[in-house]
Amino acid sequence: MKPGFLLVDKPSDHTSHDVVARIRKKIEIKKIGHCGTLDPSVTGLLVLAVGREATKQSAYITGLEKVYFGQGKLGVETPSQDLDTEPISVKDASHVTMKSLVDSATTFEGTIMQRPPMFSAVKKNGVPLYKLARKGLNVDRERKEREVYFFRIKNLKLPYFDFETKVSKGTYVRTLVNDIGLNLGCGAVLSQLRRVSCGPFDISDSHTLDYLLSVEKKQIESLIIGSQIKM
Repeated sequence: MKPGFLLVDKPSDHTSHDVVARIRKKIEIKKIGHCGTLDPSVTGLLVLAVGREATKQSAYITGLEKVYFGQGKLGVETPSQDLDTEPISVKDASHVTMKSLVDSATTFEGTIMQRPPMFSAVKKNGVPLYKLARKGLNVDRERKEREVYFFRIKNLKLPYFDFETKVSKGTYVRTLVNDIGLNLGCGAVLSQLRRVSCGPFDISDSHTLDYLLSVEKKQIESLIIGSQIKM
């Protein structure tokens, strides 16, 4: 199997590790990993590094900017900042207009300081935050500098809005949605998210997991993009 990058359109309800494990078993190569985790509910582009030469570049690929299409729901706050947990606040969002939503989103473009959500894999004293969150704990988290290249509102049909955003590594899109909602005084949660690009890689060149698991190894090899990515 030649080394390189395999682009998978990750389905929902699969962890990134699940996808790696299934492809590893399919092509019978141990040296394989993903370049940037997607939450189980998030769909879209998952870049897999296949072979030693490609996995050496995985950190570089993970660090590239990423583009997402998504949907937010106004008037709701949850501990996880998405629909995976029960609401802790429900407020009227009827005052939100397209202009006020766009204005709120614009304030989060550029260089920002972002605190990771409690429901995340970031570790505190060696323990993932989500494990602490499930126990009802809330601990201090360090704010880190992130870049939001743009956050464009595409449509508003209360209480939902559609958006497109381009962000740097480590940016939590659900936290952006949450903060935009708080800025509007009604809260918001992420209801859908799909990654469509990572650096030079695009979702249009990806393949569904079902397809990859249904074809022969030789066919999968023909879909691998060469590992000579410009660093």
